[in-house]
Amino acid sequence: MGVESLIVFLIVGAVAGWLAGMLVKGYGFGLIGNIVVGVIGAFIAGWLFPALGISLGTGVVAAIIHAVIGAVILLVLIRLVKRA
Repeated sequence: MGVESLIVFLIVGAVAGWLAGMLVKGYGFGLIGNIVVGVIGAFIAGWLFPALGISLGTGVVAAIIHAVIGAVILLVLIRLVKRA
């Protein structure tokens, strides 16, 4: 992985984590936390979407959409676990 790819990876994670935090109220983790949430969200979506036969395409915008959806799922699960 080149330096440019790593930078894009981190930016996509940060944007996805921030957007997911906005969609799921009460979750703001700062830059590092947003990157972590976005990256984990991307892994969740990467595992879940192919199993469901869902494909949103390729490219940076599709990667952000995938990661946001996965991050929202992650934050909702965190909220459910915290309430239990």
